[in-house]
Amino acid sequence: MAGFPFDAPPDGYRSHAGGLGLSAPDGGRLLYLPEDRAVPTDGRHDVVLMDLLDRPERLGELRRAGSADDATVVVATGLDHRIRSERELNRRLRLWGALSVPDGTELEITPGRGLTAASRPLGAPDAGIGAAREPGPWRALLLGGSRSGKSAEAELRLAGEPYVTYVATGPAGAGDGEWAARVRAHRERRPAHWATAETTDLVTAIGAATTPLLIDGLGTWLTAVFDEHGAWEGDRAPVAAACDALVAAWRQAPRPVVAVSDEVGMGVVPATASGRAFRDALGRLNERLAAESEYVALVVAGRPLEL
Repeated sequence: MAGFPFDAPPDGYRSHAGGLGLSAPDGGRLLYLPEDRAVPTDGRHDVVLMDLLDRPERLGELRRAGSADDATVVVATGLDHRIRSERELNRRLRLWGALSVPDGTELEITPGRGLTAASRPLGAPDAGIGAAREPGPWRALLLGGSRSGKSAEAELRLAGEPYVTYVATGPAGAGDGEWAARVRAHRERRPAHWATAETTDLVTAIGAATTPLLIDGLGTWLTAVFDEHGAWEGDRAPVAAACDALVAAWRQAPRPVVAVSDEVGMGVVPATASGRAFRDALGRLNERLAAESEYVALVVAGRPLEL
């Protein structure tokens, strides 16, 4: 970006954040955040220019630090072929509440209010209501097979949020090196500023949520329910009751929630009665949660197919 770092600002302007930002005479504040610079914590900005393609979670960090809020206009820079298509780029930017604009675009910003109508790019909201950040679906369900990319897509959806609680329903992997490696890979991939709750009590986790939730995943949760009630060979009524309670909690979720679940209806028929019972229970649970969700997608080879 021309003029960066802002160590010699134009007349009437001041630099701040170690040369990352400019403060205008009208009180407006602009921040240019390169990938290799730390997120500043010296107050909110009206405009943020940043590369979002490799590490979109830095936008969540920025919002968490108070350097950006819902009225901040976030403009993506460094756009290239790291994203497979313009359509996919725009989909991700909408999830994160950011804009892409052609080179040379002039944006007119009202400090504390966002874009004015005169400079609003295509797809941006009306003047006076802030940036491009749109309220996402309250409840989103992502289905997919093994290694389909469903977990990565769930994390992508919440990358721009300042506060997220990751609800891990599976075991930590003690005594199972291969499973422990999977868990470790998930932990390393998700943003460091996210909170983590390792629990199978999803009803409480959803009902007590104070941040958006990412639940990963419902298949391991249902396995734990089968184990807890000895339902593989015994009475399965407690499993049905647990699913009823989860659906009710999902319906009344106080914060946005994204859940990952296994699509079990496309494989071979399980050879055992217990396997068939699990498949049927998870399939019915997926169907019921989908009916209560504003957004449902099947993830195949890393690509979400909205249902």
